[in-house]
Amino acid sequence: MDKLRAMQTFVRVVESGSFSAVARESGATQSAVSKQVAALEQALGARLLSRTTRALALTEEGQRYFEQAQRIVAEVSEAESVVRSASQRLSGWLRVAAAVGFGRLVLLPIVQRFLADHPDVRIDLRLNDGFVDLVEEGIDVALRVGEMADSGLLARRVGSTRRLVVASRKYVRRHARGKAAPRLPQDLLAHNCVVYTELATRNEWRFTAGPGAPVAAGTQQAVRVAGNLQTNSSEIVRAAVLDGHGIGYSPVWLFADELARGEVVQLLPGWQAPELPMQLVSPPARRGSAKVKAFGDRVAEALAAGGG
Repeated sequence: MDKLRAMQTFVRVVESGSFSAVARESGATQSAVSKQVAALEQALGARLLSRTTRALALTEEGQRYFEQAQRIVAEVSEAESVVRSASQRLSGWLRVAAAVGFGRLVLLPIVQRFLADHPDVRIDLRLNDGFVDLVEEGIDVALRVGEMADSGLLARRVGSTRRLVVASRKYVRRHARGKAAPRLPQDLLAHNCVVYTELATRNEWRFTAGPGAPVAAGTQQAVRVAGNLQTNSSEIVRAAVLDGHGIGYSPVWLFADELARGEVVQLLPGWQAPELPMQLVSPPARRGSAKVKAFGDRVAEALAAGGG
């Protein structure tokens, strides 16, 4: 038995709370993962996990062993990262998480270039607009847009993103009827707005007047918009806006190509929405990982080159 490998497997089983989750991560069968932990228990002469059909629980001996094993596994990972960093030869799996729209439109091209430069690396890209527990899911690094609560995760700011009020040409033509375009945030109340529910402020859209606004620069206003569609998916917001269903309040990258082609237009151009910070976050156990650092450097470089 490879005791270090078995220890690593045991730690991930406890962190994720599931043999099946670890099996999916490692590409092994659930039976093989279970046998590794059983072999470790046999070698130690102690039962580490109490198994039921519904859940896993640490025994008293298992809790003490887990606390030490987690530290050892993290130190081994860091030591390996130091060596790999020195040799500049990265290899193995890197598990990356991001929101769906950002992952598809912005992150995927960065991932593809990173893989081309590091042929021994394999990336598991997981896209989800909802909350993802990095430790439970075994994520090495996640790209998060917006302010973060103090969660104990390691965070590295890699840029920021502008937000715009946008509508398709189809929507503008359908609702113009000789009326002027919205000039004030309150004018949005007369329109159907598509609300993204993963935004911290939900349907409250905030603005600061810029040089082109019809009020004094620096004036701050907020409006609670309404509409007949709300969603937790940035891809649904994008599809609804492109289809002319309503107005969106979205990061510029979500409609970058359509804005450039004139298929989507910016409304309230004299008003600025608060920028959203973009951060790479990792569990503390990934501190010092050469793959995480190299990938973070590549993301930061690409976002800077693209203007966020």
